[in-house]
Amino acid sequence: MKRRSRFAQALVALLGTAVLAAGCAQETVSPEEIAEIKSQQKEILAKLNNIDKKLDKAPAAAPPPKRRSGPDPDKKYDLPVANSAIKGPQDGSITIVEFSDYQCPFCARAEPIIADALKAYPTQARFVYKQFPLTSIHPHAMAASQAAIAARMQGKFWEMHELLFKNQRALQPDKLKEYAQELGLDVDKFESDMNSDAVKKEVQEDMRLARTVGVRGTPTIFVNGKLLRNRSIEGFKELIDPMLKESAKG
Repeated sequence: MKRRSRFAQALVALLGTAVLAAGCAQETVSPEEIAEIKSQQKEILAKLNNIDKKLDKAPAAAPPPKRRSGPDPDKKYDLPVANSAIKGPQDGSITIVEFSDYQCPFCARAEPIIADALKAYPTQARFVYKQFPLTSIHPHAMAASQAAIAARMQGKFWEMHELLFKNQRALQPDKLKEYAQELGLDVDKFESDMNSDAVKKEVQEDMRLARTVGVRGTPTIFVNGKLLRNRSIEGFKELIDPMLKESAKG
C-alpha cells in the first residue's frame, strides 16, 4: 500500500481545486495559466510517486520496546523502612517489604503466606508493611491506610492491620472509629492523627516509593529488595535460602 503523507495528499487536492476554480472563473484565468497549473500538478504527482517507491523499499521501523509492567525481577531495589511498622526481629538479615492495600482481596490472601514465611525464618526475617491504596478502584483504601498509621501512633498498628483485613467490606469512617474503640485507643487522638498532615504525608511517601520502583498493583512483595514473583512459601524459600547461604559465607 502506498504510504503517501497527508501533506502530499492535501497538496494534490489543493492543486486540483485550483484547476477547478480556474474553470469556474475563466474570465480572470487564461487557458495558458490553466495549462501551467496542470503541468505543475503532473510534476508534483511524479515526484510523489518516486517518494512512495522509496518508502516501499525502506525497511520497516523497529517496534518500540515494550513497557515494563512492574518492577524488574533481576534488579535489587533500595527500600528504606522509614517509619513503617515492623513485625519480627528488628535486626533480621532478611527484610520482607510489602506494598499493599487494605481493600484489596489479593492482599488479604497474601497475609497467611507472609505469616508462614515469618514462621519459617523466625530469627532471620522481618516484615515491613508499606501503604499503597489503589484509590481509583478502592474508595475506602486511603482512609484505612491512614487509620492503620494512626493506630501505630498508639502502639496498635498490627492489631488495627488485622481488623482492617478481617473487615475489608466495612472500612467506612464510622467503622474505622468502631475498630479504634474495640482496640481501646484514645478515639479523639486516633481521629485527629488519622486526618493529620503528617499521616497523609507518610501514606504519600509510601506511594511515591512504590511508583519509583515500578509498583503498579497490590500486593507487591520484595525480599531484601528483590521482587517476589511466586507468592507462596516455596517462592519465599527460593529467594531467602540462597540469601542466607551467601550471608553465612561472609
